[in-house]
Amino acid sequence: MKSKSNLRYKIWLYLIVFSLSILLCLWLFQVIFLDGYYKWYKTKELINTIETITTTYNEEKYEEILDNISHDRGVCIELIQNNKLKYISTLYNKGCIVNIDGNYDYKKDFINSENTSARYTLKNPRFDNQTLVLGVKLNSKTNLFVSASLEPLDATVRILRSQLFYITLLVIILSLMVSYFISKLISKPITKMKNKAVELAKGNYNITFEKSDIDEINELSKSLNYACSELSKTEDLRRELMANVSHDLKTPLTMIKAYAELIRDVTHNDEEKMNKNLNTIIEETDRLNILVNDILELSKIKSNSSPLDLEEFDLNELIKTILTRYEIYIEKENYNIIYKEQKDVIIKADKKRIEQVIYNLINNAINYTGNDKKVIINLKQDKNRIRVEIKDTGKGIEKKDLEYIWDKYYKVDKTHSRTQVGSGIGLSIVKSILISHKFEYGVETKINKGTTFYFEIPKKTT
Repeated sequence: MKSKSNLRYKIWLYLIVFSLSILLCLWLFQVIFLDGYYKWYKTKELINTIETITTTYNEEKYEEILDNISHDRGVCIELIQNNKLKYISTLYNKGCIVNIDGNYDYKKDFINSENTSARYTLKNPRFDNQTLVLGVKLNSKTNLFVSASLEPLDATVRILRSQLFYITLLVIILSLMVSYFISKLISKPITKMKNKAVELAKGNYNITFEKSDIDEINELSKSLNYACSELSKTEDLRRELMANVSHDLKTPLTMIKAYAELIRDVTHNDEEKMNKNLNTIIEETDRLNILVNDILELSKIKSNSSPLDLEEFDLNELIKTILTRYEIYIEKENYNIIYKEQKDVIIKADKKRIEQVIYNLINNAINYTGNDKKVIINLKQDKNRIRVEIKDTGKGIEKKDLEYIWDKYYKVDKTHSRTQVGSGIGLSIVKSILISHKFEYGVETKINKGTTFYFEIPKKTT
């Protein structure tokens, strides 16, 4: 055993303590409490005997009835009628108090009293043992006395105690052996699992937790294998995220530096070229700012450090306000953003967060729409919910990639390229915001026919 907190040691110790507890109970009841239990048992037996005789007594067949009862229950029975001994079951049962003349004082007192029953605890002068005697009046002339020793037979007690001693030794030896093998059997797969968990913590995801014939350990093994698989995916995404973030940070910083040096060394005397270079620096700075702000926003949402600020507002008016930001894309780059207005679409949500959701979904649609540069926004309502759809006309998404598109920087073709709008983590922000609102969301796609992102808002109940 390595230490007292070791699992194998504790299992072994608990099984030993359990075995010793059982043995302690045996010793208590067979040795210490035996006399008390025997007295209680014999007292109960005599009371039951009296009740049986009272209900079955028959003047004609009394000897046969009393003989059977005396033999079956190991008690002495005396029947006194008209102050004379009419029946006695035995004179040789050790511990019984019987007198053929019936002249014991307690018997005379009971016979002459008006009591219908009595109990006596006496010391038998023949065998020097404590004896219980119960007396009952069967009728006005017939008195019944039943007696039995209240002390167990010495020989029997000595045999029991001797057997118990050897049984104790045998049980202790067997419990030591059995508990050792049981503890080893249970702790072995857990120890293996612990060693592999250490490897997992070090970043080794190429491990498999083995199955066991113990259900709970088997379930733990399945859970750890699942965790290992998910951690491996997370690590891949983390590496991809670091590479992509580094790319998006490095590119604008490089361009900012390059154009700043160009202004300093070449175009500072040419106002037109200098302004053009300064505009490029401003655009790259804005792109960098968007990336940093989106990363900070996602961190806030994930950590729940920014709770929802729920309020009622018109979703239609919000969408119209957001679309004004895209007028430059409509005018300069010929994007066609189609939205059919609906009046009084009142919802209850965090207005700022829902604005982020719609803004990021429109950005995503602009980035991936087809050559027609068409983006369609729909509001659909039924009696229970409002469904917001934002659709592009791009090449669609493969089925195998659908479950990953909400991850940060996940790219279907795995080659990162800078988008026209946004930071690359927009869909991850969308997912986190909708989950925090407990809104249903999803994506529908057809290859070469476009993709529709949607979310559903429960209607406000009054």
